[in-house]
Amino acid sequence: MVFIGKMNEEERRGALSVAEVLMSWQFSRELSADDLARAKRLGFVQLLNAGVDASDLAAVPQNVAVASNVGAYSEPMAEHVMAMTLALAKRLPERHAKMARGDWDQRHFSLSLDGALCAIVGYGGIGKATARLMRCFGARIWALNKTGRTQDDVEFTGTLADLDHVLREADVVVLSIPLTTSTRALIGARELEQMKPKAILINVARGAIVDERALYDHLRSHPEFRAGIDTWWHEPLRQGEFRTDFPFFELPNLIGSPHNSSLVAGIYATAAMRAAENVIRYLGGEPLTGFVRREDYLPH
Repeated sequence: MVFIGKMNEEERRGALSVAEVLMSWQFSRELSADDLARAKRLGFVQLLNAGVDASDLAAVPQNVAVASNVGAYSEPMAEHVMAMTLALAKRLPERHAKMARGDWDQRHFSLSLDGALCAIVGYGGIGKATARLMRCFGARIWALNKTGRTQDDVEFTGTLADLDHVLREADVVVLSIPLTTSTRALIGARELEQMKPKAILINVARGAIVDERALYDHLRSHPEFRAGIDTWWHEPLRQGEFRTDFPFFELPNLIGSPHNSSLVAGIYATAAMRAAENVIRYLGGEPLTGFVRREDYLPH
């Protein structure tokens, strides 16, 4: 194994010419099209990150398999989901702000997760880890995934074809689904209107899965509705800056974090280990985890 990041150009070309496996965060940022063209023996690209949407899959030859680091960040992200959900259910940001103004608001009830219905849209590693924690609080779980099947103890399993039904019934909706051509703007004004007036929406997936204007308008017009956002529409790594097109942070019914739900001590070592385990599977001819279907991400 070699690390090409510290190589000079000649060493880099030599390493790529014999490489069979490439491990990368976002190869489209780290390698040029010429670099990939030189890697004639390349058979497998293993991403260290879980998200695929930032990588240029069109630059990878069709005969090269690509896998995301699925599940590597599930546990800390599930904790983050719970932190946001509980803070919003108990109205902690709003109550804190009121007390800071001298307003002792003891009249209004908060929400309980005991018996609440939590719908997880994207029931993969993050979704399953979230469900385990939600059950500890007595929440019931509905799950949506690609197949509409799971062996987990959930009350309902479906696909995105069941999204409307799920949104109408859920008290908490967690978005942990990949950003693909079919999930971009998955949640818009129509979908938000179907949700309960006091529902909680948590997005730890990608900002573009939710229509930005629609969410802002819904939060303004439905003050009992709550949203927790960890992934945004304009972030420094992708768009060069963090900004919002609407004044979300003036809203009392929103809580935000800077796309850091996965970042805990030791997480990079854990992620590297998970990725290396998948490389061993590839070299041993075993089925891969996180196999990427290019047609899910490339325009048809």
